[in-house]
Amino acid sequence: MTFSYFSARVASNRARVQSPARMLRAFGLALLLGLAGLSAGARTVLDLDAEKQPVALADWGDYWIDEQLKLEAAQVANQGGLAWNSTPERGIYPLKPGQALWIRFTVPPAPDSERWLLEIPYPALDRASLYSLDSAGQWIEQRAGDLAPVDKWPVPHRHPLLVVNFNAENPTHYLLRIENAQGFSAPIRFVSSGHVLRSEQQVSLFLGVYFGLALLGCAVGLAGAFWLRDRAYLYYAACSALIGLTQAAITGVGGLHLWPDSPDWTDRSLVVLGTWMLVSLMLLNAAMVSLVQRSRMLNALVWTAALAGAALSVALGVTDSAIRISLILPYLLLAPLLMLLVNLWAWRRGDRFGGWLLLSATPFALSLALAIARYLQWVPLSFATEQGVLASMALQMPAMLAVLVLRSQQRRENMRRIQGLDRVDPSTGLINESVFAERLMRMIARSERFRHQGAVLMIDLVNTEQIQRDFGRRAAEELPLRLAARLLSTAREIDSAARLTEQRFGMLVEGPVSPEEAATLGPRIVARCLMPYKGLPEDCVAQVRVAYALVPRQGPTAEIVLARLAQRLTGIPPESKRAVFMIPDYK
Repeated sequence: MTFSYFSARVASNRARVQSPARMLRAFGLALLLGLAGLSAGARTVLDLDAEKQPVALADWGDYWIDEQLKLEAAQVANQGGLAWNSTPERGIYPLKPGQALWIRFTVPPAPDSERWLLEIPYPALDRASLYSLDSAGQWIEQRAGDLAPVDKWPVPHRHPLLVVNFNAENPTHYLLRIENAQGFSAPIRFVSSGHVLRSEQQVSLFLGVYFGLALLGCAVGLAGAFWLRDRAYLYYAACSALIGLTQAAITGVGGLHLWPDSPDWTDRSLVVLGTWMLVSLMLLNAAMVSLVQRSRMLNALVWTAALAGAALSVALGVTDSAIRISLILPYLLLAPLLMLLVNLWAWRRGDRFGGWLLLSATPFALSLALAIARYLQWVPLSFATEQGVLASMALQMPAMLAVLVLRSQQRRENMRRIQGLDRVDPSTGLINESVFAERLMRMIARSERFRHQGAVLMIDLVNTEQIQRDFGRRAAEELPLRLAARLLSTAREIDSAARLTEQRFGMLVEGPVSPEEAATLGPRIVARCLMPYKGLPEDCVAQVRVAYALVPRQGPTAEIVLARLAQRLTGIPPESKRAVFMIPDYK
């Protein structure tokens, strides 16, 4: 009996020890079955809160990359052993050309009172397909992206919008397939139709202002090219139009409104239009700093880059999407760098607008660098990376227009100066001999009509050779300019001062002038010229001889008066100490 009791206790203890082991094995089996059951769905269920829109997918889903583009939706859903990973919160996926990104997620049961949409704010996306099971167990596809006509999308929009349907009783499982030759780093989020409507109203305001500025710039450029005959305005008009078209391509407005039935052009429009925009911007920048007149080598370099951009645009239009980024990336780096170097070169060489152009182009270059970092998938897609380039150009183009206006004003002033060279001495700004004779003729006519007298003075600078011997050639060349300034300070507003030859000047003093007043004009000019000049030695002064006449008393015509004055100054002996001479009355 003792043995049987002991055997019964041992058996009982063994059963107690084996019972937890059985329970542990059962729990492990249940856990494995549960994990196997999760293979067809996402790790968790999305929490779609209408008060917190947009709702980002973040790490609520799972992703897997099909490296060979072999599997369909049903195969992906049913095939086990796929290496699913949680979706990254930053939205940067290791997708390469020739691969497909699969994302699975689950939406909870909910009443169908609010229409929800899956939004991918990436207008340049090649293809996005959303699969869901219908009542017959078949996978139904919704497709959007550049490779499909926009009017065939489930919701025609600037970027892909795919409808998310709910079941009132059970969770709904979805599969999202994404193909993009430039990789994929865009956020995936869920929004309601009401939220989309409100956000589009805000975006439409921004785009309307931007397209309005582009259209205005194009109109102003064409008007300036027509009226001012300035090629820079033509470049500005082309640049404004291409900026507007590039903005339409990068925001999806072009695919939605301008070319909705052309998926091939939608896929290529951004890189082709962007290349032409850079070409026009380089040519505009070179024209604004007058590069063709200032440096033939730099101008040839700019035109070489422009022709290379034209050839590149053709290549981008015929090549596959997978190699476009590698083709355009060097040009995206070269064009802004060349533009900055040209502006820096012009600024360092005294161009009055080179500094402003350099300052306005810097934000564009920085924002373009940020966009390149986005295409290289160093940073995720965002407003700064998508709209930063064109937003910076929205600031750059008005600045360039202001520079164009100032440049045109300066050119008009230069043209007026050039046209006035036949009437004005370029070094002193005084009227020349022909204009002086014309004004003298008019003064004689006025004096006869009003029966009064005017005075005519001819002034010779006689110590130029002495100044050159004592103070150098530079002082001798500068002395006539100082003399011209003194004559202008002596003359009244109604009087005229002229440079007749290199060393001879003239002055008209409007009447009525009495003989006594005329006699004081010469000594006053002599004394004024003998005063020291600022910046020159005290002994470096202008010694002049003055001959004067009263008209029409001492000359009935301009030719006679000028001839008599010149003859009087020519006949003065060099050793004469006298400085003022009056010619006798004309007989």
